[in-house]
Amino acid sequence: MIKYIIRKDLDVKKYNACIDNARQSRVYALSWYLDIVADNWDVLVLDDYKAVMPIPWKQKYLIKYVTQPLFCQQLGVFSSISLTKTDIMAFFKKIPFRFKKVSLHINPSNPIGKNCITKKNYMLDLHKDYQSLSANFSKTRRQRVQAGKKNNLEVKPVAIDKLLEIQKDNYNYKGFSKTILLKLSTYVLANRSGVVLGVYDQNEVLGGGLFITHKDRIVYLFSSFSSRGRKYQAASFLINRIIEQNQQENKILDFEGGNIKSIGDFFKSFGSQTEPFYHYSKNRFIKI
Repeated sequence: MIKYIIRKDLDVKKYNACIDNARQSRVYALSWYLDIVADNWDVLVLDDYKAVMPIPWKQKYLIKYVTQPLFCQQLGVFSSISLTKTDIMAFFKKIPFRFKKVSLHINPSNPIGKNCITKKNYMLDLHKDYQSLSANFSKTRRQRVQAGKKNNLEVKPVAIDKLLEIQKDNYNYKGFSKTILLKLSTYVLANRSGVVLGVYDQNEVLGGGLFITHKDRIVYLFSSFSSRGRKYQAASFLINRIIEQNQQENKILDFEGGNIKSIGDFFKSFGSQTEPFYHYSKNRFIKI
């Protein structure tokens, strides 16, 4: 039986255990993560937390709607047991009718088909040695990594505030939230579940990124680079360093995106593979 449980009544310990043990486990679905990124969220729960589906929602005027939070690539149904397509569909049918619209990115184990659009994620398996991994870089990417080395760039920890300054001066992301990113970085650093790394040219920060580790995944959650950083190929240098540091580990570098062709091509140039996930949407006039 699937029940709708509001956040304050959630058994957090059982919920997080389900996410941790799920075949499709993702950091985005953990309670601490959703508490930071979602305005509101509740959960659809199968029996005694055998499977769960977080429901992040907002309200505008009197209208409630389910929507994907910022910095949260994939949600959907998470389960430690095998579920059929019918089982997964049952969760989507249980989304309360009071939510007039639903728009969610769902994980690769939720291919329910109807009302879904396939999206691309890029991932790199790091179990091989660095020599083998770098051999799969494109020729251009290897050259740009070498350019960073010749310019004596360095990778070391940096304050997230510095990367946010660079982001503000060099990017124009719609709906970007400095507050949420600060909270995420504070949490992961305090709990040693992530790092904020900068690329330096002597004392100048050229850019950097926030990486969150969850189980076997290193998620490239956020990055920003100055114009000089882009000129010096700082992004290539940073990702190469992450690959070097985690070579021969049972880990995956999750680039977290690639639907924009130029970004997808960049991630692909490191030898990464495509992993599909899905965008699901419906409104009260559509039945699934």
